Formats: sequence, structure tokens, C-alpha cells
Amino acid sequence: MAAPSSSSTCSGVMERCIRERVPPLLTDLYQFTMAYAYWRAGRHDEHAVFDLFFRDNPFGGGFSLFAGVHDCLLFLRSFRFADEDVEFLRSVMPPDTDPAFFQFLRCLDCSGVTLHSVPEGTVVFARVPLMEVAGPLAVVQLLETSLLCLVNYASLVCTNAARFRLAAGPKRKLLEMGLRRAQGPDGGLTASRYTHIGGFDLTSNVQAGFLFGIPVAGTMAHSYVTSFTSLEEVWPQTLSAVNGEHNPVDIISLTKGWLSRVCDLLGAEPGKIHEGELAAFLSYAIAYPQNFLPVIDSYSVGCSGILNFCAVALVLCELGYRPVGVRLDSGDLCKQSLDVHRVFRLCSEQFSIPAFDSLIIVGTNNISEESLAEVNSKENAISVVGVGTHLVTCTKQPSLGCVYKLVEVRGRPRMKVSEDPEKSTVPGRKAVYRLIDPEGHPFLDVVCLAVESPPEAGLPLSCYPLGCNHTALSVTPARVTCLRQEVFSKGQVTQPLCSTAETRAKVQRSLQTLHPRHKRLQKPDSYTVALSQKLHNMVKEIQKGSSNNTNFLLAN
Repeated sequence: MAAPSSSSTCSGVMERCIRERVPPLLTDLYQFTMAYAYWRAGRHDEHAVFDLFFRDNPFGGGFSLFAGVHDCLLFLRSFRFADEDVEFLRSVMPPDTDPAFFQFLRCLDCSGVTLHSVPEGTVVFARVPLMEVAGPLAVVQLLETSLLCLVNYASLVCTNAARFRLAAGPKRKLLEMGLRRAQGPDGGLTASRYTHIGGFDLTSNVQAGFLFGIPVAGTMAHSYVTSFTSLEEVWPQTLSAVNGEHNPVDIISLTKGWLSRVCDLLGAEPGKIHEGELAAFLSYAIAYPQNFLPVIDSYSVGCSGILNFCAVALVLCELGYRPVGVRLDSGDLCKQSLDVHRVFRLCSEQFSIPAFDSLIIVGTNNISEESLAEVNSKENAISVVGVGTHLVTCTKQPSLGCVYKLVEVRGRPRMKVSEDPEKSTVPGRKAVYRLIDPEGHPFLDVVCLAVESPPEAGLPLSCYPLGCNHTALSVTPARVTCLRQEVFSKGQVTQPLCSTAETRAKVQRSLQTLHPRHKRLQKPDSYTVALSQKLHNMVKEIQKGSSNNTNFLLAN
């Protein structure tokens, strides 16, 4: 079913891939008009800081997974405008734009940018600043849309995959097969990568296997089965034993003999067996005798599909090959899988074929998180579940809603003060710490001013949970971890870039630390995110000052 992929593509190929997918023009026009206005006012080199975060955990859940950092770092490292980029901008920006601005753009890069980030693959929560982007005002403004684009979907689909994994349980294999339903080629490729990071074992996407080293899997579609009508279409009609010691055998005659025995065993009616289906199975088995896993519901699973599969699989076993299993793509997957497994067991016992005890059953049929949880709660014999549409399109929630907000200019904190408290921002340069309880579970993330001393294990900490009407909370952590680290500075990536497999392992480790009450798919407990005493006081002072200065112009 699955073929091993080649090793992960080198960093240079990945960086070229990012450059092609996310060139510096892949942004909103207003980023350039704002950059021009900064430049025109002589403010373009002022040091500015932006925070990237999201406001609500996705899918009604209790957590999210942070993803896309790897791509952001490659994007920053290669960020620069080519001559053709600048000429296109000249054609779309207002005609009275000063020509010297375009020369300014031609010389821009990210050598003055510093990025602090939560490590990719970490469990994160709403309102926590995940990235801090600092540097010249015009440059960090131009980065906004691209960074959001790289993080939003990657984090969303990675989280969706983790939820599917939780619904499936730890043992059942998961196959991502959503490329044909994805939002374009890039959406499909991104989905394959980040669903694997989120917990899926396999992908049907060959390009994702090539680029990211994800195991690739696939067998046949219904169209292959229905393209055959009779055994006369099977060619060649012979197959040699696996050891090649004997002459090729007439596989059609051998299959007919086994089919008769299977029908007798199961009390089946030979007249209901579809000959074209049998021809398709035989043709595929001759082509791939070691990788035989057909879809068996093109016509009728019980009256035709399972009978034809068993006949062909028994022939393969007689010749020394090992068939893999079957795929079910319609109907009651749990019930059908039990029926199919019962047939496998009967064949194994009646015909003394131990290989039938290890045949797998793949279930695919518009699987959603809810239907997967239902499968996991019922008795079934499904070994692998294939998920497409609901996984890659994130049907339950199409966007994570990450935002990128200014928090400091020229060393002075900046805050968006909104009539909607949910849209207000937290000002200033910050550090983020995760507080761990004695059992090793995180229980609170505290956001502090960057200049504050970090919380200490064993010492009480007073903080203000967001959304709790300014009520102070005292907590004492058993352990404290710093959640963000510098990952980019002076044009260079400052932390080792992790492979897809390494990031996938990080996800599993991070999820394992999370308390089960926060991982529940339905009605999880809310995780607490809080501000330190000093940061809370700063927010109150800025809000008060903003209110007092509302009518400054009218009063003067």
C-alpha cells in the first residue's frame, strides 16, 4: 500500500520552493502604500515591533498547534525584490509615487529584522503572542500578509489533523487523501505536509512525499474496476511464482478454481459475481502481486467484491505473494469491516492460509471528525482510515484568524484600544512563559513585559487572566518554561531548521503534556492565558490615557 519516500529534500530546494510560492509581491497592495507613506515621512527606519497571534481556539476546541515557522524563516531569508517586481509595483501604485521609493524597495532585505517565535509544533492557545517581528518599520510592515498567509492555514490544518488523530485513537493509521479537494495546488501541498506533522501517517500526495519525506500510499479507484467487463480483458493471463522456480501459471483458471471454493465456503451465489470486477482485480494483481489492495464496493461487497478479492488473494498466496488487504468506500464501514474480517478469518482457517490473518481493511467515505469518533467508539476491524475533504478544507472552520498587530514604535508601546474588548491588543515587547503543574501538565501561559524577571518555580505569581474582568489570580508553578526563542536575526536563521519528521515528533510530545481536559474534542476546559502584574498595569494606563485624550483636538 505504501512506498517509502526518498530522504527529505535539501534546504536549498526547500528555499527555492518557498521563493516560488511566496515571492515578496504575494501581499496586499496597502502594505506598499503604507510603506511609501512611512518612507515619504522619513519614518521607514524607525524600529517597530509587531505581534502575531489568534483570538480564539479553532474548531470549538481547547488548543491549537503552531505551524508554518519553517516556511516563515525561509521566506525571511530570501526576501528581496527583483527588478521585475519593482517595475510591476511602479505600474500599479499611484502615478505620483516618488520614483526614488522604488529604488528604496530594490535595496530592501530582512537583514535588520529579528524574529522571536514559539517553536513550530508546540501546543498554543488563543491570545498568546506566537511571533514577535521587530525591525525597520517599513520592512516589518511589508512582511505582515505573507507571514500571516504562511502561518494561518498551516496551523489550522495541523490542528485539524491532531483532532482527527485524537478521534481515531493512537493505534489506527490515518491516510491523508485530500489533494483533489484542496483549495488549489499549494493548499493541497501545504495540507499534506502539515496534516502529517499533526499526526497523519501517510499521504496520497506524491509531490509531498518527494519534498517532505512523507510515506506515500495508494491503490486503485472505482474507475479502474468499472473499466473492465470480462476476463478476456486480462493480459497477460499468466503469473510466475514469487521465487520464479516454476513456469508461469494460468492465473485465470487458478482463480476460477479458488472462486468456486470461496463461494462454497460462504454459501454465495456465483451468478451475482461481477466478472468485470474480477478481471480488474486479476489485472491489478498481475501488475502488483505484492501490493494488492483493491476497492471492493464498486458493485456489492458481500455478493461480489469480497468473493473476487478472496479468490485473487488466495491465488497470490498459493504463488508465494502476500496480498495487502481491501478498501471500503461506502455504506456502514464498521459493519462491513466486521463482515469482511469474518470472511478473512474463515478463509484463513478453512484453507490454512495464515496471510489472511494479517490483511488490512482501509475505510474511506467522506470521513469527518465526528464520523471518525463514531468509528472509534464502535466495534470494527478497520486498520487504516483515509480522510480527504473534511481534513484539508477544515470544513468546521475555514480560517484560524491570525492577526499581526503593532505593539511598539521607537521603544514606545502601542495599543489598539477598541470598543470591542476582544479586538484590543496588548502593548509592548513581551516574553511568554508556560507554567507547569507538579504532574507535568501546562496549566497557564503568562505574558510579561520583556524587561521583567521570569517567573520562578516554587514561588507564587500574581497575574490577570484575560477575559476575567481584571480579577487577579495567584499561582505557584512547579516548573516554568520560556515559550519563545529568537529564530531569525541579521538575515540569518539562528536555530536549526527541523525536518518534517522532527516537527511531527515535537507535536506528539507537546500534545502528550497537555491535560486530557484541555484535549477533549467536545466541551474542553478553557486554558488560562494571563498578563503579569506589570503588563496589566501598562494596559490600564494606556487605556486611561487614550480615554482622556479622545477630545484633544476639539479642546485645543
